[in-house]
Amino acid sequence: MRSFTFYLTGILLLCINLIFAQETFESRAKSIANKISVITKEEKEALKVEVEAINEELAKGQITQEQADQKKIQLADTRAKNIENRVASAQNELRDLVQEKVDGKLQESDSTRTFVIRLKSKKYKINDYNERRTTSQFVFAFGLNNLVTNGAVANSDFRYWGSHFYEWGITYNTRIFKNNNLLHAKYGLSLMYNNLRPTENRYFVESGNQTNLVNSPQHLDDSRFRNVYLVAPFHLEFDFSGQKTKDGKTTFQTHKSVRVGLGGYVGGNIKSKQILCYEDASGNDVRSRTRGDFNVNDFIYGASAYIGYRELSLYAKYDLNPLFRNNAIDQRNVSLGLRFDFN
Repeated sequence: MRSFTFYLTGILLLCINLIFAQETFESRAKSIANKISVITKEEKEALKVEVEAINEELAKGQITQEQADQKKIQLADTRAKNIENRVASAQNELRDLVQEKVDGKLQESDSTRTFVIRLKSKKYKINDYNERRTTSQFVFAFGLNNLVTNGAVANSDFRYWGSHFYEWGITYNTRIFKNNNLLHAKYGLSLMYNNLRPTENRYFVESGNQTNLVNSPQHLDDSRFRNVYLVAPFHLEFDFSGQKTKDGKTTFQTHKSVRVGLGGYVGGNIKSKQILCYEDASGNDVRSRTRGDFNVNDFIYGASAYIGYRELSLYAKYDLNPLFRNNAIDQRNVSLGLRFDFN
């Protein structure tokens, strides 16, 4: 338990350090998040065009309804894989960025807040923007991921620093009271990637309705178990940005000061995959991807919270239902990391 306490302390110190030295880090992370957003948008637009072409073939009687549905399913699967493959490079960039920060390679001279440059026309009324009760944000989060077993994360079967989570999505932020800026409702849609890397050269094997960790007969360079979820998060957010008065007009601000969010999420599993990397008897590098059910729960629900300043927050989430449906011991996913809410 003591080693786990040191582990959590190290994470918190790292996160706090990133919060108070976030200018350059934040601008680069925002650039990566924007890249992920563009990738997703491009693939969705391409899928839309392809689906419209199929609908035209169906309308002309060139294909049957069954053939059209099958084509759409195949295209959707292809575009989903494209997003996953293209986003992987952006995830690597983000991992390298965090490592640079940890290694102290980011220069102090880079801390200029270039990201606060405003590109608004003088004719654009900022007050009108701030007066809107509802705003939207692009959310990107990443950090460490693991399983709680028998109420503890200590002595885990999964690597602490090797298991990660990623999340990105769109949220809406609505000020609840007309004349008070403290309380907001924050809701939206997110894609969650939860990755687990087993220790001691092990991987998951289905045995009937049980999913167990077993020792691999060959040395594994990498063993990774990934679950992807589409979830609807909801938080009550306390935003201490306050309000300001100019020219006799009071406006409300958001994401300008300390923010605290308390809430949860509910959604469904859209993919479970195991990735194994090893060297075969001939010395060839093998990368095996197995997509299946793995007895993972189809639905997910949990509690989450964040606390931070401006766009950057410390973020924690905990699944209230177990990862596997029928395993003898319930194991629940837990994550701790950084969250960005970009207006």
